[in-house]
Amino acid sequence: MTLQLPQPIDAYFEADKGRGEAVADCFTPDAVVQDEGHTYRGHDEIRRWRADVASKYTYTCEPLRVEDQDGQSVVTCHLVGDFPGSPADLRFFFGLEGSKIATLTVIP
Repeated sequence: MTLQLPQPIDAYFEADKGRGEAVADCFTPDAVVQDEGHTYRGHDEIRRWRADVASKYTYTCEPLRVEDQDGQSVVTCHLVGDFPGSPADLRFFFGLEGSKIATLTVIP
């Protein structure tokens, strides 16, 4: 069975495969991302965050399940790559505004 992700979240994971500028385009202009103890605000910081991750690690990310939790879409993903602790299952907490992501928190 194919996992049915909300369109903005599906677009995020597709953009993440390319590691390009397209990731930041998935977010609202004032979006907030929290990952590895850091907070990134707006397109420029989100773009730098993704570029930094892509320059340090090579990985694949497979979404396994999605559920609604307190108004957010929570996607559990299996990551495999050359990062410390690989493989790992991470949870991505997405807050959506229309067709864009407004918030993203990544939790191991």
